[in-house]
Amino acid sequence: MLIEYHFEFADGRHWQHRIDPAGSLVESDEELPEWTRLGFRQCDHCPLREPETAHCPFAVALVKPVEVLAQLPSYEQVQVRVLWRGRDIRQRTSLQRAFGSLLGALGATSGCPHTRMLQAMAWFHLPFSGSDETLYRVLGTHLLGQYLRQQRGLPADWALDSLRELYRNLRQVNLGMTERLRAAAVEDSGPNGMILLDLLAADTLYLLDQYEGELDRFFEAFFE
Repeated sequence: MLIEYHFEFADGRHWQHRIDPAGSLVESDEELPEWTRLGFRQCDHCPLREPETAHCPFAVALVKPVEVLAQLPSYEQVQVRVLWRGRDIRQRTSLQRAFGSLLGALGATSGCPHTRMLQAMAWFHLPFSGSDETLYRVLGTHLLGQYLRQQRGLPADWALDSLRELYRNLRQVNLGMTERLRAAAVEDSGPNGMILLDLLAADTLYLLDQYEGELDRFFEAFFE
């Protein structure tokens, strides 16, 4: 089961990238660029240390997309096709938004210690999701995960404290990866895609901290 992203550019070029929800493929050390080194603008809260880990796992997952997509401006319109779970999702959008959607799946499956909890969401990846869809999936994934923990006799976090902490850490990762991509990118689609992803994370964190009933209208039957 692979998530397949197919890009068709204005000049007729095609490019595709596959994501394994069980974990991204790791490139050999000899092929990896300098900006993937763990110590290259490493996130301040990263628990990984050299020499045990030579390269940032999130950065390694971005090598191939950056080679292709980061050479183009973020405003360029692309036709994107996502094949996943028997679905064929097509959308014409900006490269920035398309790259942001791809980055979300890559980050969740990269092996980064701060994105591991998002891997469950990658198995149910929803391309181009908006704020309410993301909040629904985030809350649903967290609460189901806590229920499964409870079934195994583990402590469960029903107050969402660990989820808020996860998203605070995730925002730092997004900002750190943006700095890496600025060093790697010729054009701005890479950093801008990361910024767009961070805006979605920031919005989700805000809704978790300051929930004001954004999803209530979908659950009216539960309140009767």
